[in-house]
Amino acid sequence: MKKIVSAFAGAAVALTMSAAAFAGSHSYPNGPVQFIVPWPPGDFEDILTRMIAAEMQASTGQPASVVNRPGGGDGPFPGALEVLEAPADGSVVGSFVIGVPLVGPKLGIGIEEDSFEPIGIFLTYPFVLAAAGDAPYSNMAELAAHAKDNDVVLGHFGAGLTPTAASFAAAAKMGFAFADDSAFDMLDCNTLSSGDADVINTTLALIEPCLSEINVLANVGEERIGKLPEVGTLAEQAGIPDLELWNGLFVKKGTPQNVKDKLAEIAKKAMMSEEAQTLAKETGARVYWQDADASAARIVTDGNKNAEIKALIGN
Repeated sequence: MKKIVSAFAGAAVALTMSAAAFAGSHSYPNGPVQFIVPWPPGDFEDILTRMIAAEMQASTGQPASVVNRPGGGDGPFPGALEVLEAPADGSVVGSFVIGVPLVGPKLGIGIEEDSFEPIGIFLTYPFVLAAAGDAPYSNMAELAAHAKDNDVVLGHFGAGLTPTAASFAAAAKMGFAFADDSAFDMLDCNTLSSGDADVINTTLALIEPCLSEINVLANVGEERIGKLPEVGTLAEQAGIPDLELWNGLFVKKGTPQNVKDKLAEIAKKAMMSEEAQTLAKETGARVYWQDADASAARIVTDGNKNAEIKALIGN
């Protein structure tokens, strides 16, 4: 047993020294870097994180890759725990939605409020509330008036998702309730045309093909979507907090400053690139770079907004 303990201790020391060597080098990265995206490939956070990885490899000559770790019913948290279990040396970086820092610490799964440090926030998803073109409402006030005397079914991607909670909060604030709601794997033009839901909470990209044939009632975010300047935000129409679904880069607490600085430099360059900004223009997503200090402050502010929304819906 003594030999086993000694061997384990020696391995631990070696691993610590290896991590320190990786992180302590001023030439970070001096080894492969993995960006963990806790969702399937293909959505905005995946596409943009791949741009960051490509920029890192081009700028530094070191291998950089995106690894998708969808958590199924557990959402982004298995992927977040993988980052938490990795060394604090920048070799494993998380690309996380708002729920990881806000909800993760409340789940009792090992994520604490200070487990991760933000490198920067770079994406706001273009979530909207939409209805069929022949629906007797085209904005939130008209929806509220209609729903007080008629059943309206809401389709969404999950009750715990920020845009879904905002939708329920808006209904409560405006004095109505959805008659029913259902979670869908896909919410697009077919969902509305089939009548599976009367109102859907989805991203603009998924309803782009039928945009001229439907009613976009509101968008869920701090700002109006550039492609839909005439559509008011849910916050301005319903008077609820302007909480939005965003994504950012995070590292494990204790990651050296030079590593965080390099990650920020590369990610900012990637987000300001023509490729990233063209994606934003074409899809309605907001793509930008919010630095670490501003991101940390935003997380605190969003925590307060989230508490207000939960109070409105009775959670």
